[in-house]
Amino acid sequence: MKSFFFEALETLLLGVGAFLILQASVQNFRVQGDSMDPTLVNQQHLLVSKVAYAASPFQTNSGSGEADAANNPYVFNPPQRGDIVVFHLADRTSADLVKRVVALPGETVEMRDGRVYVDGEMMDEPYLTGFDDSNVATEVVPEGHYYVLGDNRAVSFDSRSLGPISRSQIIGKAWISYWPLDRLNVLDADSPPLQ
Repeated sequence: MKSFFFEALETLLLGVGAFLILQASVQNFRVQGDSMDPTLVNQQHLLVSKVAYAASPFQTNSGSGEADAANNPYVFNPPQRGDIVVFHLADRTSADLVKRVVALPGETVEMRDGRVYVDGEMMDEPYLTGFDDSNVATEVVPEGHYYVLGDNRAVSFDSRSLGPISRSQIIGKAWISYWPLDRLNVLDADSPPLQ
C-alpha cells in the first residue's frame, strides 16, 4: 500500500512540475481583429513561446551576439526582423497585441506610400497582399525597442501610432497556430502566409 501511495504522489508531483514548466514557457493567445490578415485571422489561436527571447541572468556580454538593455546576452536570439510577436500595452489592462517586427534597435525606419524602408532599403514583404498609403517620417529605433507593424496595415494599430515598443513589453514569439485546424502551422519569419 505504501508503494502505491508513493508512486501516486511521485506521478502527481511530476505532473504538477511539468504543468508549471509549460505555464512558464508557453502561453496561448487568441487573435482579436484583422490587423494581421492574411497571415493570422480573427479568432485564430496561437501558442506563444515566452522563452524565445529569454536573457540569461548568469552570463555577461562578451561581445558575441546581441544583448538586451541590461547587457545580458540572449539564451537563444533577440527578436529578429519578420518575427511575429505578442506584446502588452502597459497603459491598458487587457491589451495584448500581435504584430510583426520590421525594424530593430538602432535602425532607421520610414514608410513611403505604404512601403517600409529600413536603413534606406525597401523591405521585401511577401506576406502582404497589398499596400496602404501610409507615410511615416524617418526615425531611429531606440536601443531596447522594436518597430512593429500589422500585416493588414489599413486597419492595424501598431508602431505608426504607438511608436517603437520596448523589449520589456514583449511577452513572446508567436510559435504555433493550432486553431482552426485548417490553419495549423509553425509560424516562421521566412514562411509565407497561409492563403
